[in-house]
Amino acid sequence: MSTPYPFTAIVGQDDLRLGLLLNAVSPAVGGVLVRGEKGTAKSTAVRALAALMPEVPVVAGCRFSCDPGAPDPACPNGPHEAEAGVSRAARTVELPVGASEDRLVGALDIERALSEGVKAFEPGLLADAHRGILYVDEVNLLHDHLVDLLLDAAAMGASYVEREGVSVRHAARFLLVGTMNPEEGELRPQLLDRFGLTVEVAASRETDVRVEVVRRRLAYDDDPAGFAERWAGEETALRERIVAARALLPRVVLGDGALRQIAATCAAFEVDGMRADIVMARTATALAAWAGREEVVADDVRQAALLALPHRRRRNPFDAPGLDEDKLDDTLRDADADGNGNGSDEDPDPDGPGGGVPPQGSGPGTGGPEGEGSEAPGGEETESGDVPAPAGGAGEQRPVRAGEPFRTKVLSVPGLGEGAAGRRSRARTEHGRTTGSRRPEGALTKLHLAATVQAAAPHQRARGRSGRGLVVRRDDLRQATREGREGNLVLFVVDASGSMAARQRMGAVKGAVMSLLLDAYQRRDKVGLVTFRGKEAEVALPPTSSVDAAAARLESLPTGGRTPLAAGLLKAHDVLRVERLRDPSRRPLLVVVTDGRATGGIDPVALAARAGRLHACEGTASVVVDCESGFVRLGLAAQLARDLGGSAVTLDELRADSIAGLVKDMTAARRAA
Repeated sequence: MSTPYPFTAIVGQDDLRLGLLLNAVSPAVGGVLVRGEKGTAKSTAVRALAALMPEVPVVAGCRFSCDPGAPDPACPNGPHEAEAGVSRAARTVELPVGASEDRLVGALDIERALSEGVKAFEPGLLADAHRGILYVDEVNLLHDHLVDLLLDAAAMGASYVEREGVSVRHAARFLLVGTMNPEEGELRPQLLDRFGLTVEVAASRETDVRVEVVRRRLAYDDDPAGFAERWAGEETALRERIVAARALLPRVVLGDGALRQIAATCAAFEVDGMRADIVMARTATALAAWAGREEVVADDVRQAALLALPHRRRRNPFDAPGLDEDKLDDTLRDADADGNGNGSDEDPDPDGPGGGVPPQGSGPGTGGPEGEGSEAPGGEETESGDVPAPAGGAGEQRPVRAGEPFRTKVLSVPGLGEGAAGRRSRARTEHGRTTGSRRPEGALTKLHLAATVQAAAPHQRARGRSGRGLVVRRDDLRQATREGREGNLVLFVVDASGSMAARQRMGAVKGAVMSLLLDAYQRRDKVGLVTFRGKEAEVALPPTSSVDAAAARLESLPTGGRTPLAAGLLKAHDVLRVERLRDPSRRPLLVVVTDGRATGGIDPVALAARAGRLHACEGTASVVVDCESGFVRLGLAAQLARDLGGSAVTLDELRADSIAGLVKDMTAARRAA
């Protein structure tokens, strides 16, 4: 077994270390979510924490780590007699991103359950992590249904497996730690809320700190055992402090004054529900125990707010987590004055909240008539003589702000896919409504009971059946096939030329794309962004799960110049070709945002049509968002949609509640009937 990097040897990252230690003192805090850029010791710190956790007594031979002093009466290996038990180190169990549901919660032997009527249960990772640490690296990339199961078990302290009338329950209390890089996508707000604490980590920009990080890491790599030995004293002292804080925790008093401050803070920052209040109370109590005090003071409440509230204030995926510390101080001061304080003016222990750890920071176009459109000398296209003032260089305007986002119509990929779980297009999935059955190709995961009984029934006499039991063989088992929803790759191709800048249309266009990005976030899609203007097209954002990054690139997008529509479509073709190799099961949806005009070169409209037909030949699902405005309309975006083999919608029709869209949907439904 390799020697873990010592927890006390980690340089800086005070908030990260404090969040982990508070959960080690009081697992009821609810775990910690560590957000930060790559290479910031997130995984190192979590793995190092395991060595500090006190040993746990377990019932000998119990696969579910029952406490011999208070064994679980519902333990599948029980019932257990009272006994001394044995001690072992607390486990750190890692949940891989690609794990299956059965690997997480455990699996029932369906064949034995049907034929013998016994609960043959193979424990999963939740059972292994009981009374230890469950670590999920890149938790934001974990499938939603696994995250739901994981957080439900963490909240209830138990795992339930229900399948075809056979149920198993076992205890599953663990310290939950998730790490994520926000650049790779965000967690949904309701899932963020289920983590007790969150910390933001980033690499230091101070030269001396970075030098020390490298020095220690190189020393560890050269001699892991020797390096760990040099830090053994600090590790022992920290381990003893955790044990002492755990023993002190039940005696810590959370007074009415502190409770008033907690409630006032959660109300002032408008967090949803009551979970934040409860987590803050538990965190403040753990902070007091960590500082060796038997009473919660104002500084404990303040530090608890900085750890428990930032991730609960997000209202949409484009909001950055964080907390206004001036507002926090004012709120605490007002609540203290209203409630006559918490009865404690003492200075906190110098090793108090966080052991001297500073508070957490607050976060991180065409050959149409001249009257419809022509190009200004600087390369911009104008309408009706309206020439935007150039800024930032000839032919280029400063970025304009996006319009207000709105709820969009559902754009989906036709057919039935087999991509990653999501909420956009129809797909064969492990979860969803049952549509049929098939013979299992590997391990049986979802039994189709009726089909299994139907397959076994004709053979009962030949198999010598006697009594009421059904004689089932492996060949009789049938796997349920299910249909659900998948996430897609939504690639936006946005016209940023001068024709889009005229009459301030770009603000409305950006608002529409921002609305589509919000929809992609909610439907668990990957997104990419290609823009075209001037003489070329560029990949503003390669396909990613981070909708935040796409929104940021869109906000800073400048406009102006010619309209190389063909170049934009060809660049999108290159992006999709590469993505098909990387992730062949994820189907793409091409969303082209343009008025359909094309300029530059010889016969630009014909070139754009040929580029569109290239996508159509490969079967790429596409939608053109028609941004053309004015009384005279050329219908070029609709023609582009026909070349792409897709459909066209106007900005007004894109709104889910638009009258035009409603009439169009009703007309289509009437024709189908």
